[in-house]
Amino acid sequence: MSRYIPPSPFHTFEPLRRDPLELIPLIQASQGGDHGELKNLDGVPASILGLVEGEKPELDAAMTLFLCSVAWKSDGGMPEPLDKGVSRERIGRFPIEGGNAIAYLLDHTIEKAEDGLHDFLAKLALGLDEEFLGEAGFSHGAGGLELCGWLDAKEVRSLRRAIQRGKWAVDPEEPLDGGVADAFRHLTILLRGVEKRGCGLLMRRHA
Repeated sequence: MSRYIPPSPFHTFEPLRRDPLELIPLIQASQGGDHGELKNLDGVPASILGLVEGEKPELDAAMTLFLCSVAWKSDGGMPEPLDKGVSRERIGRFPIEGGNAIAYLLDHTIEKAEDGLHDFLAKLALGLDEEFLGEAGFSHGAGGLELCGWLDAKEVRSLRRAIQRGKWAVDPEEPLDGGVADAFRHLTILLRGVEKRGCGLLMRRHA
């Protein structure tokens, strides 16, 4: 009998309507039963509007953040893809262990100027981890939800410019020949799509 080999993790990138930093205090209040400010936000889904004041929600903090920050369609459907070509697939299923193209770029590039390249990549890959954020409970949620990090609209533009300025070098010990160039190419296409929307970007991991 052959041994089952689970599929490798992959990553998706969602358009952000709201900056998580603005939502976190509201979500923390909601976790204690004070839902007023969260429910008053424009365009929040029905699951948020149905929260009962004074009662702790069934939704955990990470799921609430996901529901309130992503730019859903007006009918509540999934957001329009940021890229309708191959780039979202190529960067989302990067051919390395763990499948994380952003972490690969952090590990195998060398900054040659202080233009924030690694800071932006780190925030996108790790921004919602407790050690990075300074708050617990916003990276893992019910149903296997895993939120990595995010960039706001201004940071999206700044990261795209930092990549294109080329003030970086490839680590000579890069394990995947041409991997950095390929990852940056597809990430740049994705970032352009985000800029056209005028929104932020959320990175999510799927095990």
